[in-house]
Amino acid sequence: MARGNRTTVTEFVLMGFTDHPELQLPLFVVFLFVYLSTLVGNLGMILLIEVDSRLHTPMYYFLSHLAFIDLCYSSSIGPKMLQNLLAKKKTISFLGCFAQLYFSSAFATTECFILATMAYDRYMAICNPLIYTAIMTQQICKELVIGVYTYGFLNSVIQTVMTFQLSFCNSNIIHHFYCADPPLLALSCSDTQNKEKQLLIFSSVNLTGSLLTILISYICILFSIIKMQSSEGKCKAFSTCASHLTVVIIFYGTLFFMYLQQPRGRSSWKYNKLISVFYTLVIPMLNPLIYSVRNKDVKDTLKKMIEGKESV
Repeated sequence: MARGNRTTVTEFVLMGFTDHPELQLPLFVVFLFVYLSTLVGNLGMILLIEVDSRLHTPMYYFLSHLAFIDLCYSSSIGPKMLQNLLAKKKTISFLGCFAQLYFSSAFATTECFILATMAYDRYMAICNPLIYTAIMTQQICKELVIGVYTYGFLNSVIQTVMTFQLSFCNSNIIHHFYCADPPLLALSCSDTQNKEKQLLIFSSVNLTGSLLTILISYICILFSIIKMQSSEGKCKAFSTCASHLTVVIIFYGTLFFMYLQQPRGRSSWKYNKLISVFYTLVIPMLNPLIYSVRNKDVKDTLKKMIEGKESV
């Protein structure tokens, strides 16, 4: 915190997504629809996996956690953003900003590694089918998920504490719609070089480490599929990976663009906000749609639930 003659910041002002008041209400309607769709889609995915015993497999166990992470990730940012689109006073407390940065960072990191875990599961299922059930036991799956959450939240503790050890004084205007590292670093009246280096290193390690796991897994999967004699087997293997690959490409494409940049000037905030909206709100909405549209088991379960309700 700032000391001496400087004015200590006790709250921040979130500038939001747009500077044009006439766009606030239309944007509120659009983002409310996106957020509600995210809630319904991800809660629905979790419910489908829970009620159908055929989906009680490692792949769907990890998918249910991806849905939970997307739900929490979006909820760490969406409600405050929606509130500020209608509010005249667009403020967030110092503690609230700390919490928002912590949880959004934690769930973003956790999502990277749950996607990597899902890729490893597909590698084991396709490349080592004879030992798959012996290796990917319920206990191992739980331990993998616990490890992913533990790392994600510990990583976020380090990043968030380092950010809020900086001094924030005089200006408290965040040129963003939520508390993120780059706009906070731009506000600080401390030397931010160490934090910027730490942010770049941690982001690079997390993104490249998890993505490398995914790439190696899918390279092995590709070679296994090429060796398959049956065209039906090849189609089935491709279909089980298609949804996950689609999610990976969308998620990592936006994150690499956003987090591997050094904070630049205020002129970059508008473009960064567009990218941020995509990976914090739109991707969590798209993920359950991608898995439900491209996954036969999920579609069959959903169809049975609907037919069951209609018959009641």
